[in-house]
Amino acid sequence: MRYTILLMALLSGTVHAQLIPTFDVQGHRGARGLQPENTIPAFLAALDLGVTTVEMDLAITKDGQVIVSHEPWMSSEFCLKPDGAEFSKEEELKYNIYQMTYEEVRQWDCGSKPHPRFPQQQKQKNSKPLLADVIVAIENHIKSYTKYEVDYNIEIKSEPDGDGVYHPAPTEFSDKVYQLLDQYLPMERVVIQSFDFRVLKYWHEKYPEIRLAALVENKKSPEENLKDLGFVPSIYSPDFNLLTKAIVKWLHTQKVDLTEKQKKDKGKVRMRVIPWTINESKDMLVLKGMGVDGIITDYPDRAAVYKLTLKIPSDKK
Repeated sequence: MRYTILLMALLSGTVHAQLIPTFDVQGHRGARGLQPENTIPAFLAALDLGVTTVEMDLAITKDGQVIVSHEPWMSSEFCLKPDGAEFSKEEELKYNIYQMTYEEVRQWDCGSKPHPRFPQQQKQKNSKPLLADVIVAIENHIKSYTKYEVDYNIEIKSEPDGDGVYHPAPTEFSDKVYQLLDQYLPMERVVIQSFDFRVLKYWHEKYPEIRLAALVENKKSPEENLKDLGFVPSIYSPDFNLLTKAIVKWLHTQKVDLTEKQKKDKGKVRMRVIPWTINESKDMLVLKGMGVDGIITDYPDRAAVYKLTLKIPSDKK
């Protein structure tokens, strides 16, 4: 299913200026409820369901390849060894992606095993893909089928105890990701998110033009979290259970830290609130009523309860 309004907006049938949604529906790990997570089929399914942003996670291999994976190891929940054998949760850390070459990683099947928490997933053999291959597949699908551009919300997964063990230090990790993205995408379509505030602080200083999203799952107040971060990011992205209407209203009073050029181009910009991971339609409606700016969901099909209103570029009005 595609949103008619999206297709009507593109009168020439080609992709031109980016369409900015007033409400951002993000496909979590592609469309994890429907296809194996963080795989190319999941991202293409999300596009076909009308998402305005694709959300994904990154890991680094031993030979320095950037791959799309939520964990920096193989998950026993949905991955199978190269010989098709299962393995236990206690064994997961033995299969450290940072200590495996990409050639070794691609031998693992992370799509055929039924996922216990997502029974609707369409099972198919899939390996963890290179970020470059994911971008190429998404952009080709946009040009050939969906005909509208989406943003990329990309999580750099790191923590201090994992530096040099499960991933590079934040500076090396971040620079590698930036250099790759800069080859494939206009950076205005990129958002970098992380629970690791070291990552966000580095991007804020080194790449200030990139939008950043602060992922939050702790019980601290938003004021405390923003104080810890040291600046106001483009997006505050908490566990949806942490939000109330009053908190959303307060977050919307916070003005994003912009570069001088951005201030000249955009003026003052309020921080957006995009929580995760909302899978029940009733919760989607409650959050929409709170005034959030978007949702991250495993089920983009369920988000179709929203009639997305788009700001059409002036040359398309």
